[in-house]
Amino acid sequence: MKKLTHIDKTGKANMVDVSEKPEQVRTAEATGHISLARATINLIRQNKLKKGDVLTVAEIAGIQGGKKTSELIPLCHPLGITKIEVRASLDNNGVRIDSLARCTGKTGIEMEALTAVSVALLTIYDMCKASDKAMRIDEVRLVGKTKEDI
Repeated sequence: MKKLTHIDKTGKANMVDVSEKPEQVRTAEATGHISLARATINLIRQNKLKKGDVLTVAEIAGIQGGKKTSELIPLCHPLGITKIEVRASLDNNGVRIDSLARCTGKTGIEMEALTAVSVALLTIYDMCKASDKAMRIDEVRLVGKTKEDI
């Protein structure tokens, strides 16, 4: 089994020291889905939910969430994020959220991409909870990641 990097010699949680790693351009993409009732999908499509434009608000919330990742996840490094993009799209069963996050740094940006998706999905849940009691968030996952030498 591969050695866990966030555990010190005594088994305690530990923030990894990345000071010796080279700066690289790092990109990550994530996705997730929220299943909604047909009536809720129609309300979103017609922009008739009481809390407003669900898709736009979710996209903005996802961007904000991605930028706050190191404040939410204890062992994440704060990163010099250069791009976070969040896209919300209606499908036949609900809303799909896709994110892309990019930074120039010494450690990956996967958690920021995943946090962006998660916060966007939670925002949709919050905005729709009065009209849909059977919502389900699922399929949150990392789609891919890259790193390029500078």
